[in-house]
Amino acid sequence: MIEGAPLSYWIGFHVLVLVLLLADLFLLQGTSHQLPARVAWGWTGFLAVLAGVFSFWILRTQGHQPALEFVSGYLIETSLSVDNLFVFLLLFRTFSLKAVEQHRALLWGVAGAIIMRALFIAAGISLLRRFEWIQYVFGVLLMIAAIRLMRHTPEAADPASADARPRWIRWIQSCSGPKGAGPGLRTFLLIILAIEVTDLIFALDSIPAVLAVTRRPFIAYTSNIFAILGLRSLFFALSGYLDRFRLLHYGLAAILAFVALKMLTTHWIVIPVTVSLGVILAILAVAVVLSVMLPAKRAHMAS
Repeated sequence: MIEGAPLSYWIGFHVLVLVLLLADLFLLQGTSHQLPARVAWGWTGFLAVLAGVFSFWILRTQGHQPALEFVSGYLIETSLSVDNLFVFLLLFRTFSLKAVEQHRALLWGVAGAIIMRALFIAAGISLLRRFEWIQYVFGVLLMIAAIRLMRHTPEAADPASADARPRWIRWIQSCSGPKGAGPGLRTFLLIILAIEVTDLIFALDSIPAVLAVTRRPFIAYTSNIFAILGLRSLFFALSGYLDRFRLLHYGLAAILAFVALKMLTTHWIVIPVTVSLGVILAILAVAVVLSVMLPAKRAHMAS
């Protein structure tokens, strides 16, 4: 047994990840044209179904509770990663990256994210085991992240407005070649670095959120990796619709606040994982429905 799961489970899972990455590379390989939406949606749906099959396998091999924890962790990681997609969209629009360059940048981003998730989850669980009070630190960090996200407005709208772009975007532009020449190698490497740093910052929020619903290393890790594997295809599937999810950041903030409260009150109030799962699904549904139903002008006034 290694961290609560047989060695064969860990090996088998990483073989599956390698196969999926190779398949992803083949299906979503960069071309001079934009990836067809049906292909992106198809691969995203396939990975979601595969995650469901994996949760059923966990149910049969490890029990009901670990399976629910896996689903909760997967939903948290997937929903929070949508906010990351706004940053990717802003980067790609600002630098007018071609389809092939977007594919390559996101592929490197996914590879780096997998490595960082493994390190962060191992460190987080180790800290929680040695210092129980760390969970309150994580809870406070999550609450701060929720407040920050509540006050944040997604910036994916108009890359033509220089004043609207963050300073770090303008810094990357200052390192670029002449306008209209397209991103050179140095700029492309800086964009990849920006993607990795974005994921690093994002992990500081998402990993404590997942650890609020499970302390099992195998469950926390596999739920995170399944969500990350679908991140690249999800971006291409949603790239034309991201601007419509104007109120999603409020829903993500509510999810972070909920898991923060769960972590801060764990010694006094025990919230079953079934309740957590229901709350997460309800918040996401409300945020998406309101984003679609509310006109853009009213949504802007609400933010």
